[in-house]
Amino acid sequence: MSAPTVSDAPGDPSFPVWMRSVQSQVEAALSRCLPPGEAIPGRLHQAMRYACLDGGKRVRPLLAFAAGELTAASPQRLQVVACAVELIHSYSLVHDDLPSMDNDVLRRGRPTCHVEYDEATALLVGDSLQSLAFELLARDDLGDHRRQLEMLRLLARASGSLGMAGGQSIDLEAVGRRLNQPELELMHALKTGALIRAAVLLGGLCGTALSAPESAALDRFAKRAGLLFQVVDDILDCTASTATLGKTAGKDAAAEKPTYVSLMGLERAREFAADLKSQALEALAIFGERKRRLVELTDFITQRKF
Repeated sequence: MSAPTVSDAPGDPSFPVWMRSVQSQVEAALSRCLPPGEAIPGRLHQAMRYACLDGGKRVRPLLAFAAGELTAASPQRLQVVACAVELIHSYSLVHDDLPSMDNDVLRRGRPTCHVEYDEATALLVGDSLQSLAFELLARDDLGDHRRQLEMLRLLARASGSLGMAGGQSIDLEAVGRRLNQPELELMHALKTGALIRAAVLLGGLCGTALSAPESAALDRFAKRAGLLFQVVDDILDCTASTATLGKTAGKDAAAEKPTYVSLMGLERAREFAADLKSQALEALAIFGERKRRLVELTDFITQRKF
């Protein structure tokens, strides 16, 4: 009989079991940190919970937890940073769906926040979720204060004009225009990649300090994984159904938004995704067996159908 591999070692849960465990932990932690729906102002708090709970793949929290395994981080600290990143992500979805932005009516298989409530409430939901994310990072015990300040800086930069918000601005300006590949990669490195990178780095910061080469390798992985996620998203937008995606399929093409599929065609986009996956996995080589969950998540991001 052959020796057990990393994936089937006794007491070591399979990836689906691990993923469900993390998703369950994060769901419970989000429910605890969000204000109760009956607390004044009730409508705003109910809408915040509607936007965050009972939906989503929780890819960013999963990445934070997987990176935390590289540094033996405690689940309690990882829950905090995972919730902070997911609150920022949820706020961005609420605002992206607004009539003044992407004007979408479906998110995670149900009406978007401004449809279920109203546009003004949705604006306040996004504002409140963003504030809560930084409150979490500032108030919880995440180690020494210097590292905690670094976490706050990382998340703030990933969220603002030099990160997610800046990428969304470029996206809006690019409607109807044809971007070249470097321009498209810059847009998505900000719009999607910055927050995914932050999730990975925040998870890594929750435990024992990495060496300089390890930190650089983790950053390389995070950047490649963020771009990979977006390329796969563009492929799914033109190949999967609305029912499968939980959001309106084909919306990017209908809105004349630049995507990797519109730039290079479907098959070349798939080849590009495979190349990005290889680069991401190559960056993880330095971590040995500790990289397992990040490898599995990279496979999940590449193979996902929704």
